[in-house]
Amino acid sequence: MKLLRLPGVYRPQADTWLLMRAMREARLPAGARVLEVCTGTGALAIAAVRNGAASVTAVDRYLPAVLSARFNTRVRRLPVEVRHGDLSQTIEGAPFDVVLANPPYVPCESDEDPDGAALAWDAGADGRKHLDCLCDRAHDLLTPGGTMLVVHSSLCGIRQTVEMLRDNGLKASVVARAIEPFGPVLRGRADFLERAGLIAPGQRHEELVVIRADRTER
Repeated sequence: MKLLRLPGVYRPQADTWLLMRAMREARLPAGARVLEVCTGTGALAIAAVRNGAASVTAVDRYLPAVLSARFNTRVRRLPVEVRHGDLSQTIEGAPFDVVLANPPYVPCESDEDPDGAALAWDAGADGRKHLDCLCDRAHDLLTPGGTMLVVHSSLCGIRQTVEMLRDNGLKASVVARAIEPFGPVLRGRADFLERAGLIAPGQRHEELVVIRADRTER
C-alpha cells in the first residue's frame, strides 16, 4: 500500500499490521460504520473500506496526519471522513459499529502534552494517558453488538486494559499477540524503562497485543 506521509506522521509498522490482521480476522459486518482513532496515514481506514465498511470516520490530533490521511483516502475515492481531533472531544456520528484504535502508548518521563511527531507515541509515565480515556469511552462509542479493536504494548498493562473494558460493560479479551524488537523510540528510553520497572534489565523487545471489546447487549 503506497501512502503519502508528511514529515512527522507515524509510519505504518508492526502494530499497524497486527491491528489490520485482527480486523480482517474479525470480519467486519457488511455495511459497518467504522471509527478509526489516531489514524496517522489512514492505512487502517483504507483497509476497513476494502474489508466491507460502508463508511469510516478517521480522527487524529496531529494536523499533518490529518492532511496525509485525507489525501490517501480521497485519491482512492473512498467513503472516509478525516477529522482533526481526539478522544477528549465529542465525536460526531457516534456510536459506531466498529472502533479501531492504535493510540499513543509509549511511556515517557514527562506527563506534559508532547508536540510534533511525539504526539503519535508519548503517553505519560505509565503509557496509559490515552488508553484509559479510550477504555472509559468505549461503551458509548459502540452500537449495541459493536466491536472495538485496540493495539498496544505490554509495557503499559494488558490486564489493566482488559479489566477497564470489562468494568465499563464490555466483553474483552486478547485476540492477537506479537513479539517485536524495540524501535528507535523505545531503544532511546531503555534506561528510563528499566528505572521505572517497566522492562527487565537488558530487555530490548516488547509484546504487542490486540484487545477486542464487544458491546454484547442488543
